[in-house]
Amino acid sequence: MKYITKLLIVFFFVTISNQSYAEQKIVTLDLTYLLNQSKAGKGAQEFLKKTFDTNSKKFTIIEKKLKEKEKDLLSKKNTLAKEDYTEEMEKLRKSYSEYQVDRRSSLDSLTSKRAQAREVLLKKLDPILKDYISKNNITLVLDKKIILGGAPDYDITKIIVEKINNDLPSLNLK
Repeated sequence: MKYITKLLIVFFFVTISNQSYAEQKIVTLDLTYLLNQSKAGKGAQEFLKKTFDTNSKKFTIIEKKLKEKEKDLLSKKNTLAKEDYTEEMEKLRKSYSEYQVDRRSSLDSLTSKRAQAREVLLKKLDPILKDYISKNNITLVLDKKIILGGAPDYDITKIIVEKINNDLPSLNLK
């Protein structure tokens, strides 16, 4: 009898502990879509693309001029004195190295601006997401790229994009 009572008590506690009293709500958020399709994200991408294209055109022109100088110098190789030719070649090499340094710094600047824009957008997203989570009793938010499948009803991406569009219409990159 004692054994049966103990078994019933253990069974009772195990049954109670397995029951969940609150429903867990897990939703997904497509972070890539949010970063690319929000107004601020689109604006930042357009600014960065425009800057990249402008820099690319500028560096293409510089590169063409340097190649023309090189052709010109090579054509004058036999007519110039050896010292003059060596001096001109050193100037050309220096110009090439300056061009490469400028191009690299331009690309690094764009990369840092992109990272800065992403960081600002994610910092602005954090309070919006926390507010949405608390108001809707959400237990867990997962990035959509790590989910293999799920019901589209649990995707909150468009709701969060609307909220971030209202709170952050632009990043004002310069």
